[in-house]
Amino acid sequence: MDAAEDLETLGEKLYNLIYPKHKENAGKLTGMLLELPGPVLSQMVQDKATLTAGVEKALRALQLAKEPSKGPCKDVDNVSVSSDSLGEQLFELVDIYNTGHSQKITGMLLELHKEAVLNLLSDPKLLEEQVNFALKTLKEQNMEETDMSDTSDADDTERLGEKIFSLVEELDPLHANDITGMMLEMDPAALQQLLRDHTMLEVAVHKAQAALDTANQTPEEHSNILHTE
Repeated sequence: MDAAEDLETLGEKLYNLIYPKHKENAGKLTGMLLELPGPVLSQMVQDKATLTAGVEKALRALQLAKEPSKGPCKDVDNVSVSSDSLGEQLFELVDIYNTGHSQKITGMLLELHKEAVLNLLSDPKLLEEQVNFALKTLKEQNMEETDMSDTSDADDTERLGEKIFSLVEELDPLHANDITGMMLEMDPAALQQLLRDHTMLEVAVHKAQAALDTANQTPEEHSNILHTE
């Protein structure tokens, strides 16, 4: 079964489930729900509670979409009474898409001009485009963070080592290799903090220098100094 046939089958099942309680809007509600991801639709077909929640959100979206047509001026006054009210209405619509990032996406959209946000409330198609764009942006941000912090251990250690070495070399060129090697035994999160805080880096370098000074005389003390990190 290809994707189109699969979607059509899900649509028929959803329509049959929605029709008994929402005869007048069954078609519209089904169409709105079919814009959601496939796995969510499958869950709705199997789980009555999930379907009910989705239908309720879609109904609220229909009601909000109809309200602006009653009178633009009056609607603007009502909807823009407070940012909280605007945010709540926008969240309700965004949450229909079950992206898993409703709160973040709503926050991103609320950064737009108020008129633009009002347009999103009254234009489901425009809202869908903005939600997809925001979701794409979030995914790209996550990928960048993954590239920075979740690369393989070997690559991560090598990059951290290079950055740490360049900073340590400025403080103690003679022992930069030894000190960097000692520091790389620390937790990666602690190393990242050293890169951000030069004072903490200097303290760590001093401790490592002390450890090197005493290494030949008292190995136990050397170990104790490192464990204070």
